[in-house]
Amino acid sequence: MASSENQDKNLNCLADICLIPIGKGTPSVSDEVAIITQLCQNQTKVKTHLQSSGTVLEGDFDDVMALIKKFHLVLHDKGIVRIQSDIRLGSRIDKSQTPQDKLDIVYKKLKDLK
Repeated sequence: MASSENQDKNLNCLADICLIPIGKGTPSVSDEVAIITQLCQNQTKVKTHLQSSGTVLEGDFDDVMALIKKFHLVLHDKGIVRIQSDIRLGSRIDKSQTPQDKLDIVYKKLKDLK
């Protein structure tokens, strides 16, 4: 259970999200990816990193969740009736860490294994 001192703080998180439109008649999702990517580029609260099969979101927990909701609403407005989202979400309170920080640590450890 969270302590009351943490409930009033901003909670930063990293989320890896993949939205899957269902029943649209084609296996291609590039149109939806372009719409979501444009939405990411037109906002400033959450840092976004487009990946080959998803998007990484970095920011305040509430802002990240609000952006995910906006993804769903925008795609529904474009006529997508059903959307399934796969989300991996992590938060930590001991330090701030970017997606690149996490990669750099693994690359360093790989180098040290040689």
